[in-house]
Amino acid sequence: MNYYIQQSIHINLIRIEGISNSSVLQIGSAGIIKPSSYLYNTGGFTEPAPEAEPPIPGDLAATPAVPLLAPSNA
Repeated sequence: MNYYIQQSIHINLIRIEGISNSSVLQIGSAGIIKPSSYLYNTGGFTEPAPEAEPPIPGDLAATPAVPLLAPSNA
């Protein structure tokens, strides 16, 4: 059985408390959402990446652009 849905969605405000890896935010209708996660070594790397350097205090790159909240156990 096939369903054909025509919809019009108007969002004035949306507040998302949190999204993590492999989360799906769906607005509207969809048939099937199949989760998938792929890991590719497109650069052909054969060794681990070098250790990251510690951030310089006061450097803008060391500060997240979006305030990050601790995960909740809800």
